[in-house]
Amino acid sequence: MSMRVHELAKRLNMEIKDLIVELKGLGLDVKSGLNVLDKETATHVIDLFYTPSEEKKEEKLILPSEEISLPHEGIISILSSSTIHNLAESLGIKTNALIAALMKKGFMVTINQSITAEIIRLIENIYSVQIGITAPVFEIEEKDEHQGEQILCPRPPVVTIMGHVDHGKTKLLDAIRETNVVDGESGGITQHIGAYKVKLPAGEVTFLDTPGHEAFTAMRSRGAQITDIVVLVVAADDGVMPQTEEAIDHAMAAGVTIMVAVNKIDLPEANSDKIKAQLADHGLQPEEWGGKTIFVEVSAKKKIGLDRLLEMLLLEAELLELKAVYDCTASGTIIEARLDKGWGPVATVLIQKGTLQIGDAFVAGLSWGRVRAMFDDKGVKIKTATPSTPVEVLGFSGVPAAGDIFKVVSTEKEAKQIATQRKDVIAFEKPLAARITLDELYSQIQQGVLKELNIILKVDVAGSLEVIVDSLEKIGTEKVRIRVIHKGIGDINESDVMLADASNAVIIGFHVGIDIGAKRLSEEKEIDVRIYTVIYKIIEELTEALVGLLEPKYKEVLLGIAEIRDVFRASKIGTAAGSFVKEGRIGRNATIRLKRDGKVISEAKIVSLRRFKDDVTEVVAGFECGIGLEGVTDIKSGDIIESYTMEKIKQTL
Repeated sequence: MSMRVHELAKRLNMEIKDLIVELKGLGLDVKSGLNVLDKETATHVIDLFYTPSEEKKEEKLILPSEEISLPHEGIISILSSSTIHNLAESLGIKTNALIAALMKKGFMVTINQSITAEIIRLIENIYSVQIGITAPVFEIEEKDEHQGEQILCPRPPVVTIMGHVDHGKTKLLDAIRETNVVDGESGGITQHIGAYKVKLPAGEVTFLDTPGHEAFTAMRSRGAQITDIVVLVVAADDGVMPQTEEAIDHAMAAGVTIMVAVNKIDLPEANSDKIKAQLADHGLQPEEWGGKTIFVEVSAKKKIGLDRLLEMLLLEAELLELKAVYDCTASGTIIEARLDKGWGPVATVLIQKGTLQIGDAFVAGLSWGRVRAMFDDKGVKIKTATPSTPVEVLGFSGVPAAGDIFKVVSTEKEAKQIATQRKDVIAFEKPLAARITLDELYSQIQQGVLKELNIILKVDVAGSLEVIVDSLEKIGTEKVRIRVIHKGIGDINESDVMLADASNAVIIGFHVGIDIGAKRLSEEKEIDVRIYTVIYKIIEELTEALVGLLEPKYKEVLLGIAEIRDVFRASKIGTAAGSFVKEGRIGRNATIRLKRDGKVISEAKIVSLRRFKDDVTEVVAGFECGIGLEGVTDIKSGDIIESYTMEKIKQTL
């Protein structure tokens, strides 16, 4: 039942105007005694301000303060999905006492409201306790029956084909497979799963094809280590390009062996020596020049040099001595996933350990399920899959993300429980991890010497693309720049959003739209997508974003001055200073410097601020207060306390 303010004042034995002042202090929009409070708010206010008669004082609800000691000591552990009620139980206090404490600090909460990091920090401060968040472990404990007697057996190498667009990556893989996926992929029923197992006279090799695979970009960015050897394809008539350099950086960071396939060697303008010189500058020294990198000249179109390339691959794999356990529960990595209209969620899984079988229960990221069916890269239905085998799996509860770890567990019930717990963790941590946006870029970017803003650029025509890219390249200095990691013509699609998710980029569109699926995915992933119709507006906003990337400069702003007139001992904080605020205002948790005879003798923070016996957040000029300083005991009458803050100065390029 709701209650008017004047009725509540009568029940609390308070003047209406006094109660209105208190309610406004709690952040409630109250203007007169006729305003109505809902039942829950009225109950909270009664708990907060009700004073019982003398004979019932022993039953009084004790509101939390710095003097209250909790029933439990040490670190209090709670689940990340806990509510206010759960937190109160863990603290060993009444729920309404905890709610009242938060209300006193300006937080209006309900009994079933989920906790946040801000609420936890506030409770730690109020009760002087340490609260630990216990979250479900993402790693699944191995429960193999044959633990201790597992036998390592040889497995095929996993080879990734990487390189710049149009340098012939897929053509090269097609030539090796002796198929023609590039020309026939647009129609038919063959699914391009991005991973193939090729049988050769000397053994098997698993190839991963990466052209245009935003999912593989996401997988690399999430640290999925699945590749043994990288074949870097470089066109002999073109040379090292931006995507070539990116591929080299990713391969070197992963610590995998790199082989170079110099493609299109059959063309008249092919220059293999130029390619070798360019790659040598990037740390890939050819064997014939005294280095360790194998270079093979090939032509995917005319099938020149393919035998030597495969021979070198198998030789390198033999030197790596690649082995895996076959007789255990299966685990692997999601290569890519999609939502099929007929089959539902379908994912390509690269098995890395154990043997996957029909009927196995599994969990992958936030998805779970049971293997209903499996298909190899040729679309043939299979019953088992061993290490280094790419397989298409049906039976997922939802579409997993590329790079998610796929693990077999005992039952579907266990798989569902693990996935649900992971969702709870993400729900708790999500507000704490913000995506890069142009609005607050500096506060979100990681520290580093070179500051970059990753951009994905989509425009309507090629002419606009070049103009915008040229303009962007002129922005900034050697310390801060824009990096266009992908550019293209056409509407913003899901592929663009996935790439932005993997690289923490902002998507810029010029005279283009955004697909419905991409819009939904961008909202889910919290990707900053901006559409413009005027070029100068793009340059203007990105310049402002880059200004945020520059190292900030600060100036000191004096907030208040207080004179210490008395020094006394306080049980909780040690030495306290009875002070008079002479100028400005002094606030709790403020940074101060303590001066004596005009010289600074120490700097500290205000940990306690009181007016008489009440804790206050700030005291203005003309009033007395008690101040407790963190870690400072050398305080004398006549010392001066100066409160200040460091204000950031807006930077310009």
